[in-house]
Amino acid sequence: MTDYRAISMWHDTAGDDFSPRPSLGGPTDVDVAVVGAGYTGLWTAYYLKKADPSLRVAVVEREVAGFGGSGRHGGWCSARFATPREKMEAVADRQGVIDMQRAMFDTVYEVGRVVESEGIECDFHLGGNLVFATNRAQIGTVRDKVLNERTWGFGEEDFRLLGSDEAREYVPVEGALGAIYCPHSARVHPTKLARGLARVVEAQGVPIYESTPALDITRGGVDTPAGRMKAEVVVRATESYTVDLPGMRRSLVPVYSLMIATEPLGDEVWRELGWTSHATWADARHLIIYAARTADGRIALGGRGTPYHLGSRIDAAYEQDPAVFAMLKNVLGGLLPAAAAARVSHTWGGPVAIPRDWTTSTGYDRAAGLAWADGYVGNGVSTTNLAGRTLADLITGADTALTKLSWVNHRSRRWEPEPLRWLGVNLATKMMVSADRVEVRTGRRSNRAALTQRLIGR
Repeated sequence: MTDYRAISMWHDTAGDDFSPRPSLGGPTDVDVAVVGAGYTGLWTAYYLKKADPSLRVAVVEREVAGFGGSGRHGGWCSARFATPREKMEAVADRQGVIDMQRAMFDTVYEVGRVVESEGIECDFHLGGNLVFATNRAQIGTVRDKVLNERTWGFGEEDFRLLGSDEAREYVPVEGALGAIYCPHSARVHPTKLARGLARVVEAQGVPIYESTPALDITRGGVDTPAGRMKAEVVVRATESYTVDLPGMRRSLVPVYSLMIATEPLGDEVWRELGWTSHATWADARHLIIYAARTADGRIALGGRGTPYHLGSRIDAAYEQDPAVFAMLKNVLGGLLPAAAAARVSHTWGGPVAIPRDWTTSTGYDRAAGLAWADGYVGNGVSTTNLAGRTLADLITGADTALTKLSWVNHRSRRWEPEPLRWLGVNLATKMMVSADRVEVRTGRRSNRAALTQRLIGR
């Protein structure tokens, strides 16, 4: 039997024994079948029942609620949307791009509203988010990003450029030359949110059938080992695990992101650190790192760098990479020297889903009875909530501002066949590592980073 508490620090500290709910007992018939009990599936079920309590909604889950990315991410609930603005503008008008970002701002507060109104204890704390510049190349990057935000109409109330001293008042990052501060962001305990939301959805009358894999999704239902769940509408909410469904291997690329967490740090260490805020943060390197201060006094820090595995394979063995964990520990000590001696208590990871055009999407094909949301590129905590509200409106036929957002019904093209995507994705990772090294050494922005982004369609 799977030891679900061992998946991540978040699972280990969720205060849940993860006893699986009953699996599907046999063929059944519902109005809406949701595949996947992560954030996307649970938010969709939640808002569907809010919109129409008479709907018969059921969720099937291969493992347990919160098993995947929803339960093991970096602890951010931010207003970040994965798709670059200029890329969005190519498929939508300028106002549509602005509306999408405004919707993301609002979504952070919507998550907080639901957490409070439903009594979900998940350490939700609005503390903002920072992106630090720690070398001369990065300070140029963050300044340009803030100037770019102004061209889209976002002022200091949304994105503010901080000088070195002001930035370090939030988090005393070593060598910080400045930072971008965005107030529309919260810290959250991922697994507590997923498990709490699952309980709320159950209380609405939605059964969650765990240990029930979807063997296939076809028009009119979901095939499972226990038989077919017939449904007028099927919601595919499987994110990275979409690649395990028939015919979907090239729909997304699952790239692993790994994390470490320290043991709880004492008050004396926190005073020495000077990290008094609960802001989440990253720095402006190309190969992403991200960090949060947990409610129980740990530092959770993650980053990319593991190789993509041939054939879009997903395997628990890929969640452990000693070289990447050592790199993350070095990054922690370099950026927060007072934490260099802190013991790492947990290491874990999971796949992040990347569409070929890096464009997150949600949609509903009414004729086929199929709805979906996917391709969050690691920015899914708040985006899943927006997806759930949007899918609920689309499925119930509501004509709202959400159903008109630019990501609705977008279709990304498929990734290249192997070994081309293995070569391309891993080459891009190495190029980004190289670009970061060049920028640290020279203090100048690397052309190879921009070239790599063009080659991978970013």
